[in-house]
Amino acid sequence: MIERVWGNAILRGTGLAALTAAVLAGCGGDLVPRGRVERPAKPVRTARPAAPPPMELRQCMAKLTSQSVLFTPLPDQNFGGGCSATGSVKLIDIGVPATNLGAMTCGLAANFAAWARYGVQPAARLILGAEVERIETFGTYNCRPIAGSGKLSEHAHSNAVDVSAFVLSDGRRISIQNDWNGDRRVRQFLEIIHASACKRFRTVLSPDYNAAHHDHFHFDMGGRGGFCR
Repeated sequence: MIERVWGNAILRGTGLAALTAAVLAGCGGDLVPRGRVERPAKPVRTARPAAPPPMELRQCMAKLTSQSVLFTPLPDQNFGGGCSATGSVKLIDIGVPATNLGAMTCGLAANFAAWARYGVQPAARLILGAEVERIETFGTYNCRPIAGSGKLSEHAHSNAVDVSAFVLSDGRRISIQNDWNGDRRVRQFLEIIHASACKRFRTVLSPDYNAAHHDHFHFDMGGRGGFCR
């Protein structure tokens, strides 16, 4: 077994077995019938080594490592129907526990980790006087279209995450569904972390956007321009 360490991520793979050379008969004289030519054994093809990750992906993984984020790189996958997960990682430890995190493009993962650590946690301490002990999400990759549209969602490319609630150290659970229009302090907390998200993700959708987002924040890294609502 071969192990290769990339920052905090550990990749494990099966080592290639050494190839055994074919043994050719070296007989001469009449032992080999005249007119017959001994053919050498057919060469064995070796598997091509995996191509190194693109520079942008390597830089993103280095960024995660510099932020002390524990993650595992995931193999690129094509699921059919236009759905895929390429350049993705699985976040293991971002400093704040988060539920239901599957494949995430590295850029999404890096911004999510930074948002949780530098946006959500400080806001909870300052405004609510408590630590965030868990961020609850509805997940990341999902091969589906945008609600009410035939166009694939960024979830279909592991490029989106839906955040639904926050569990605090004092036992409170703040959910987007129940508290987006809650008391003043809770609203202030949610508004601040929403604004923080708008600085990190290309698309941020809240209950103010449409009824499909009444119970979560949607974050993704799709598109070229920013959209925050």
